[in-house]
Amino acid sequence: MLAKKRRKKSRVPGLTITTALFFLIMEFTILLAVVNIVPTYFLAAIAVVFLGVDLIVYLFTDNVGKKLFFVMGSVIALLLASVLLMGNLYVFKTYNTLKEISGVNTKTSQIGIYVRTEDKAQTIADAKKYVFGVLDNLDTDNTEQAVSQINQEIETEITVKRLPGVTQLVDGLRNQECDAIILNHAYFPVLEEMEGYENISSEIREIDVKKVEVVIEETVVDGISKLQDKNVVQIYVSGIDTRGNEIINTRSDVNIIVTANIKTRQILMVSTPRDYYVPLSISGGVPDKLTHAGIYGTDVSMDTLSMLYDTDINNYFKVNFAGFVKIIDALGGITINSDYDFESGNVKGYHFNKGSNQVDGKQALVFARERYAFEEGDRQRGKNQMTVIEGVIKKALSPELLSNYTGILSAVGDCFETNISYDRIAELVRDVLQSGTDWNIVSYSVDGEGAVKKPYSMSASAYVMVPDQATVDQAKELMQQVIDGAVISQP
Repeated sequence: MLAKKRRKKSRVPGLTITTALFFLIMEFTILLAVVNIVPTYFLAAIAVVFLGVDLIVYLFTDNVGKKLFFVMGSVIALLLASVLLMGNLYVFKTYNTLKEISGVNTKTSQIGIYVRTEDKAQTIADAKKYVFGVLDNLDTDNTEQAVSQINQEIETEITVKRLPGVTQLVDGLRNQECDAIILNHAYFPVLEEMEGYENISSEIREIDVKKVEVVIEETVVDGISKLQDKNVVQIYVSGIDTRGNEIINTRSDVNIIVTANIKTRQILMVSTPRDYYVPLSISGGVPDKLTHAGIYGTDVSMDTLSMLYDTDINNYFKVNFAGFVKIIDALGGITINSDYDFESGNVKGYHFNKGSNQVDGKQALVFARERYAFEEGDRQRGKNQMTVIEGVIKKALSPELLSNYTGILSAVGDCFETNISYDRIAELVRDVLQSGTDWNIVSYSVDGEGAVKKPYSMSASAYVMVPDQATVDQAKELMQQVIDGAVISQP
């Protein structure tokens, strides 16, 4: 009888350990099921493996009197518990990050209120009796919302003077035709590229800024059918360069359409130069630089590219360059392949070798921004941007991703946003896990001829790139091949 009691007592520690592990395994498995980013058979396999380890722990710790086996079982249990707790952290972080960046259905613009530098007004209240200049035909929705916010703030209606273009608006302030102007932040880089306006930021002073948010309504370009195969996804990747990490409407310096076929593990990236001279979806057929579409929202950029390539792009990833640096650093750097041996002309002190280069975030950003070192200028910059994205994709698909997983997720949360829903992202992750990581990545850049034209968003002529239709048609054909399931080679 006494021996039986001792036997029961010797089993208590082992039962306690294995029971605690069992509940940890169940909690982790349920969490994975709820987050829904792991294929069902992966989930089942994970549960079976962990439960198998728990059984081994039980066999080793069944008798506390067998000290060697009990210690070995306890060590295995401790290791498994550590893996499960770390797994919980990773899964929670993944879920929260994807929730944070996904399903964005609004676009944000920053609308500034400016006076002359020497003006005494420091706030909107100081300027409530001023005449405010506004754009007559450009960015009217954002301007009207900003005016409405101002009127509510000062509890009276401001006096508005409408001017036909951005330069006329600024000149109206310079020449004292109006006392203040209301202008989207996104127009300032456009202004500073124009002769006579390079130093405009020193001539005028911002006294307030209004944040305007607009709900993006999904649009479908007439005559274009949507992708029917759920294994094919087409995404617009927009790269913006703003101060800090905030994602707002501004010029898009990177404009890449990613067409991916999960079944054939084929990715095609098509880059369109920022100065491509094409009609915007909102310009009534008047051509503009593609980069200016971003001023009016990512939806305008998507619709404009849909018109150019006769497709229907409804999904986007938008990335702020400042945060992109953090992602590459969190990945431990990436490998890029340069077509040339060159010194950076945009930011001094950087050299890149022809062929393979290992770079950190700052070096990758310099590489992606450079155009002055190349005869092809912006064409080569577009190719380099795709090279950087390819380097990030390859590193992200490698086991090295796990070395700083939480840091990478933190960086993603700072600089990315997408309108793709969490459920769709989870579905894509499951599909990628099932299809494997051996992907064929191909890039292509459309071309054109330089010219001087007057774009829709500008009041004066500027450098543009008139599209070479043959390269546009080639891009369309490559996209269709990927959609149809063909495996393509680098053009």
